[in-house]
Amino acid sequence: MITKNRCPQTTRRHFLKTSAGLFALGATAQSFSILPARAATASLLSPPNEKIQKAREVALSVLKPSQKDLDHGLELHANSLVFESYGFSPRCALDGDAFRAAVEAGASDAELVDLREEMSMTRCATNAGERKEFLEAFRAAGVTCIFQNAGEEGNDPLRLMKRLARFTFTTDVMRDEFFKAVKPDDIVAAKKQGKLCLYFTGNGVPLRQQWNNVRDELGFIRIFHQLGIRMMHLTYNRRNPLGDGCGEPNDGGLSDFGRAAIEEMNRVGVIVDVAHSGWRTSLEAAKASKKPMVASHTTAAALHRHFRGKPDEVIRAICDTGGLAGVCCIPRFLGGAGDIAVFLNHIEHIVKKFGADHAAIGTDVAYSSRNEEAERKKVPKRADGRSALSLSGARWEHLWPPDEGKPASHAEQSLAWTNWPLFTVGMVQRGFKDDDIRNILGGNVLRVARANFTCEK
Repeated sequence: MITKNRCPQTTRRHFLKTSAGLFALGATAQSFSILPARAATASLLSPPNEKIQKAREVALSVLKPSQKDLDHGLELHANSLVFESYGFSPRCALDGDAFRAAVEAGASDAELVDLREEMSMTRCATNAGERKEFLEAFRAAGVTCIFQNAGEEGNDPLRLMKRLARFTFTTDVMRDEFFKAVKPDDIVAAKKQGKLCLYFTGNGVPLRQQWNNVRDELGFIRIFHQLGIRMMHLTYNRRNPLGDGCGEPNDGGLSDFGRAAIEEMNRVGVIVDVAHSGWRTSLEAAKASKKPMVASHTTAAALHRHFRGKPDEVIRAICDTGGLAGVCCIPRFLGGAGDIAVFLNHIEHIVKKFGADHAAIGTDVAYSSRNEEAERKKVPKRADGRSALSLSGARWEHLWPPDEGKPASHAEQSLAWTNWPLFTVGMVQRGFKDDDIRNILGGNVLRVARANFTCEK
């Protein structure tokens, strides 16, 4: 690890104080490309609310960057295309009054779970306060595009379609400033125009589940691609007809049907994602794919052996396709303290072992609206005394092996989604080249997206 000079606490406080005024003057992400370097960096470090500011202070207390590294990192972040390899746009607060009315009307558990999720994904399009919170958090992160989780885990097309519909609705309503990217060039255009966008991924391959023949069974891959899905998980933690997930105790690898699915994904233009697949399944998928594929949000198992990470052999196979490994921000997956410093260790491992052209960041975390707590207080308990907000139970995708990780108390805040600018500062501290950082921030994901994209078949 390369270390640099540390700045004292007083320097950080001074910088936060002086930069706040620049943010108030309108130095938003829209104007980064034309702002002087100092103003651009000030805008990124001056958070729009106390929640974001607290997370920044926690991360800074871990990183302790010099003023030079801080300035350079923030300027570099502001002027880079930041394209997250997998994640979630900021989550909105629920509408407590509407949710209470549903509870009192006797809505079923399934209806309440769906309503809660819908509100978290769409209220930024229908409520002015939530839209303001949403956009401020997005711009504070300095992210242009997220490879957005837009499909509920599983293989049922109707189940997968729910999140896709919600994010399609949100981006349709907010299209003037926040839109659905259809092709990779849309993302580049968004950066130039100071806009925000999502590129859609689904958490499963949609299957007809009629099992008449392979061709018919895989027909929904093309349909979902036409609806905007550009990446799909082969498996999600558990076994399915394509292969074994990372949560299975015995990884049987990729099935023949899984190979047929990869062939169809390659043909249609859908990126193969093995983030939640078993190690053998991931390795065999990499050998089967004819186009660059990914583990969009994972960790380096060489640093911490966790079933959601990938060993070097698997990462190497993914890289050999021209693909990438995106490092996530889940503390217990990272091991040790599980904070921003450990997160950077995983990025550094991938860069040193496989090259900077194969690393990315897929946080797998989201910013949550500050209004959530107040809205939750409006929701009554069910007649049987159960909370109406915790009804998902032991869902299939939550069937995980034992996980004994014990990250530090500050870990989660240090890796807050809005701390993206400080991820860049951390890479600067470690001596990464500017071009390599730009690729890690988004260039590599853009390259893989372009290598897979087609609209001709």
